Parts: sequence; structure tokens; C-alpha cells
Amino acid sequence: MRTAKDFFAPLAVGAPAPLREIPARPSRAIHFFDPGNEKMAAKVPAMVGTVDVLLGNLEDAVKAENKEKSRLGLVKIGQEVDFGPTQFWTRINSLDSPWILDDLTTLIPAIGDKLDVIMVPKVQGAEDIHYIDRLLAQLEAKAGITKPIQVHAILETARGVANIEEICAASPRMQGLSLGPADLAADRRMKTTRVGGGHPGYLVRQDPTDGDIDGARTTYQQDLWHYTIARMVDACAMHGIYPYYGPFGDIKDTVACEDQFRNAFLLGCVGAWSLHPVQIKIANKVFSPSIEDIKHARRVIAAMGDGTGAVMLDGKMEDDASVKQCKVMVALADELAAIDPDLKARYDAITLD
Repeated sequence: MRTAKDFFAPLAVGAPAPLREIPARPSRAIHFFDPGNEKMAAKVPAMVGTVDVLLGNLEDAVKAENKEKSRLGLVKIGQEVDFGPTQFWTRINSLDSPWILDDLTTLIPAIGDKLDVIMVPKVQGAEDIHYIDRLLAQLEAKAGITKPIQVHAILETARGVANIEEICAASPRMQGLSLGPADLAADRRMKTTRVGGGHPGYLVRQDPTDGDIDGARTTYQQDLWHYTIARMVDACAMHGIYPYYGPFGDIKDTVACEDQFRNAFLLGCVGAWSLHPVQIKIANKVFSPSIEDIKHARRVIAAMGDGTGAVMLDGKMEDDASVKQCKVMVALADELAAIDPDLKARYDAITLD
């Protein structure tokens, strides 16, 4: 058991001091690319500045025979590309795979100073984060890295969800969590083959009219992932880290993708995965507060003065809780405006009439 004062001490001599607070950097879209795919790799420099996070994927989407090629491709990209305002992440192979050690011992010495976050798949409990935490500290110390690399865990197993609070609290490196719906569905023995999104069979049905069970009755499709996302949001908020939706597999269904991303945004997620450039646009739109929301939030803050008491605005009561909600939206708008000139211009043009 580590004491509180030891929690923020480096886990290796010469390793950088752990972060005491995870930076609130915009990450509306985490865009995945295969660094071993020459066509994808060639597009990376041009994508800098158009997406909040570029993630070089080394795990499931990469065939076993291409693992080394993708790893070396990621090193090349990391060494040659200036990422500017865009964060540079990677998803390493799972801890039970034969590639995990080579991933870390290759990447950290070569591009550890460029990497912002390492995404760890199939995290089961705090012990997985402890292993990564110590190993990263040793590699950082050996490589002379001065900025600690953050860790992001994917919820892909029932055990991981059951242990979600201890995963969030396992290390000062913890940056956030992502929902991994496909692997989680398989581990839970859920009867769906979709990657994220809803399911037409998961529904509620309107009560019968006049007892006629065969009469016309409206059905409402439900969200398979509502419970998990809500639990993830609470755990992340409790520990000062950030929740993400994860992948939406049906690339063509941009309407449903936008709906799912918006549900996650409203529940408290800060971003989602992008598997195709079209999803970057969706995520950037959904996870940026609307002009109407920011205008309303600023009006409430202005009307409340010192934030105490209550006022009536447009026929609605606003009080201190309203101000807290509005400050969340305004703070996010300010963070996004700092990296997105178009959004800044739109937010700056808002008038409080």
C-alpha cells in the first residue's frame, strides 16, 4: 500500500515527477491510423491541426506479421512529424501479447519525448496499470525523458468495468478511459455483433391500448451502452481524468454515429474515437458546445453576478447549480477556441442580447 506522499514520487530514479493534475487538452476526436500502412502514414503530416489527437495503432487492427513494421513506422512518424497543437498517442498491444515489451522498449527511447499518451487495451484492474506505470518510469529514466507519459485504459472486459474505480485511481499517469464495445460485448456474452451503437432488438414497447396486445404499439430502441458510459463518466470525474466514447463501427451511418457521439457528450464524455476522416468532422462538431449553448451559458453567468441566490431568465429559474453547469460549457469553449480558429471566431462573435 502506497502512502499519499509516495503516490506522486517517481517510480524510478531519474524518472520525471508524476503529474498532480491531468491537463485539460481538447481531444474531441482520437483518430486511429496504422503507421505500417504507407498510404495512411503519408497523410499524417497533413492531418496535424485538423484533429485533436492522432493515434498510431499497434494493436488489434494490425496483423501479427505486420506488428514490427507498424512499430517501426510509428517511430519514423514520431521522429519526423511536428505535431504542433495535435496530441500524439499510440495504442500498444495488450499486456498478455508477445509484442507488448517490444512496443514499449522500442517506442519510449526513440519517441518518448513526443508521445503524450499510451493507450492500454483490455485493462482488467489496477495491477495492469501498476505494471505499465513502473515500466514507463524505468524507460523514461533511462532515456532521459523529462515529461511523464500519460496512460489511457480501454474498458473491454467485464472485470475491467467492475474494477473501474481502482483502475482510475491506480496511477497519477491516468489520463482517461475509453469504452471498447466490441471486446466488452464478447466478454459479457452480449448477443450483438455491432461495434458500438444501439441494437433494434434492445427496445421498450408502448403499453397496449384497451388491453389489445396485438394492436399498434410504438417501440423505442434503447442504448446498450448507457449504463457503462454513465459509470465510466462518474469514475473519471471522481478521479479527475477523462471519459471517451470509443469506436462507432458503421462508417456509412453518419447520422447514427452523430447521435451516439452526442449522447456521450451530453453524459460527460469529452471525445470519441475516429476510424475514418468523416468521423473527425462529426466528433469536432458534437464535442464542441453550440453557439446557442455558449450564448445561454454566458447570459446565465452574467445575470447571476456573484453566483449566489437565484434569478429568472427567459421564464426559467437559474441558481448557483446553473452557474456551475454553465461554467463547464464556457471553460470547454475557451479550451477549444485556443486551438480552433474557426470556433474562436464564432464564439467571439456571440453577443448577449
